[in-house]
Amino acid sequence: MAAFHNYPHVFTPIQVGPLKLKNRIQFAPMVTAHAHPETGDVTESLLALVRAQARSGAALVTIGSTPVDYVRARDFYGGIANLKESDVPQLMQVAEAVHQYNCKISCELCHAGRYAYPGALKAKAYVPWMSPDLDPEHFEEISQEGIEEVIDEFCASAKRLQQAGFDMLMIHGAHGNLVSAFFSPIANQRTDEYGGSLENRMRFSLTLLKRLRETIGPGMGIDFRISCNEYIEGCPTVDDIIAFLQKAQEYIDIVNFSAGAVYNHDLGRYISPSYLGARNQNVERVAAIRPHLNIPVSVVGGITGIEAIESIIREGKADMVAMARNLLADMELVTKAYRGHAEDIRPCLHCNACAFFPFRGAQVRCAINPYLGREFTIPKVEKADSKKKVMIIGGGPAGMTAAQTAAKRGHDVALFEASEKLGGRLYEASAMKLKDYHRSYLDWTIRQTERSGIRIALGVKVTPELVLQEAPDVLILAVGAEHIVPPIQGVELPLVITVSEADIRQKNIGKRVVMIGGGLSGTECAIDLAMAGHEVIVVDKLLEEQLLTDLFPSMTAHLRSLMKEHHIQVCYGAAVNAITGDSVRITLCDGSSRELACDTVILSVGLQPDEKWLAMISDLIPETYLIGDCRQVRNILAANADGLLTVVEI
Repeated sequence: MAAFHNYPHVFTPIQVGPLKLKNRIQFAPMVTAHAHPETGDVTESLLALVRAQARSGAALVTIGSTPVDYVRARDFYGGIANLKESDVPQLMQVAEAVHQYNCKISCELCHAGRYAYPGALKAKAYVPWMSPDLDPEHFEEISQEGIEEVIDEFCASAKRLQQAGFDMLMIHGAHGNLVSAFFSPIANQRTDEYGGSLENRMRFSLTLLKRLRETIGPGMGIDFRISCNEYIEGCPTVDDIIAFLQKAQEYIDIVNFSAGAVYNHDLGRYISPSYLGARNQNVERVAAIRPHLNIPVSVVGGITGIEAIESIIREGKADMVAMARNLLADMELVTKAYRGHAEDIRPCLHCNACAFFPFRGAQVRCAINPYLGREFTIPKVEKADSKKKVMIIGGGPAGMTAAQTAAKRGHDVALFEASEKLGGRLYEASAMKLKDYHRSYLDWTIRQTERSGIRIALGVKVTPELVLQEAPDVLILAVGAEHIVPPIQGVELPLVITVSEADIRQKNIGKRVVMIGGGLSGTECAIDLAMAGHEVIVVDKLLEEQLLTDLFPSMTAHLRSLMKEHHIQVCYGAAVNAITGDSVRITLCDGSSRELACDTVILSVGLQPDEKWLAMISDLIPETYLIGDCRQVRNILAANADGLLTVVEI
């Protein structure tokens, strides 16, 4: 073991078919939407991102969700094009960018099947069965001729990747897409030789893999992605999966185990497990499958970090670990671990903000890594042309990111925080039991701020006089926002507290709770309280479909599921009329009235900046910037982006 790191199993090379990989970490396939949204052409921003992925230190980078047919197989905008011979030169650029860093490159080939974007080009997509929710104008059941056509498309795509210098290809056979749908007894209702028995349901994938191996020969690796559990009754069993892979291993070099399916948003939680779900979700199931195979296995899904990877490999539960979100949160994760600086790895929130953006066709972003997706415009933080005295007011996420960035640029930085600790609203929001990832990030960013060499003044309420005394060249206001107190009769009563006070248990909370506000903060707090034994009712003036719309759909579904699991009552589309000493009176959307008995009322109706204080401070220094919630109330992603994007221009 190298003396400078503690992960001997992670950094042991491995032979995967024709490839020798330098370590056991695979950059899992994830669409970043950096290719041209219509044509899939490679862009400069995509090349910059791919270089960063390879520079991360991972042994293998897998480009995500590359359709074999843009008309009938695409499930994301911004996926890379691999459709015709003229695409090979740009694919060569991608391969070259990865190989520059002693890293191998793979590409996930997929056919979305019933999950293709029919609205994009008003075209048809092949599906192996028909359902009432599939518009016959856009979808048709796949024929024998269609099966041959799809296999030809996969083989042609594989050949182009080989010509471009890719080391491996991955067949996406998970999550309910076309390949996995043939294997699934739920999705596959065919009555011909491709449906019914396990042998028949394996036929499409095995035929595809055999043809692929014949097409590319032994010199290029083949990876196969499969769901080890779709988490729905009637899905393939462990025995089914083992039986299939024992035949498939004749053609493939490694299998990548994911989970879940996109039959509905609730099952999506298993594809990208969030902070609400299980840690290292698929590991034990994969560990049970691995002894039955003669090829390496890779596992993905809610991997908590470098320590978990070392344990998984050391204990023989998998041969490799694939991850995307952890690496997106810190593109230097592997390098930091190898060089003995694991404590400096930025911990992922597992909030799925990164998945939300490509889901909408936008370039990937990260809530806590504001550099992600901006590698082309901000390749690195440069030293400023001239050193300036920078005063930052507010020690929340925005203020700390601004302070760290300003220090890297060589400025003289002083950070003032009114409370006795750094963290801002994140300190309160991360206090809940289900927000342990957020607590890890908070500890990390505080530690990075304290180590950045800046001056930190805690417990200091900044006045105009103090600003003038400091006489900064640049003033950055990152003071956040305060809780809105709605004009409700009785809102001043002692049983009424804010959601922040509830999160940190600053005030006593009774058995029966009414939460006024059903957004993310209110919902998370309601779940946390219900898990602790409180009886909770959530009230909001908006309807259910109008709430939690800025989250990745599987996150919204998971929150809803947890509310049901913990018996949280909801009154959506309801107006709050009054708060008494032991109840909340509301009017429902149908005009009827209810009185909700309670011991505690929690307000979670949003935040608003202190405009009066901002007006008093913001005119004192000519170069003044507002960042984070005091600029506009949004989320941690926007706060961190503000902190970076503002300071790189100073």
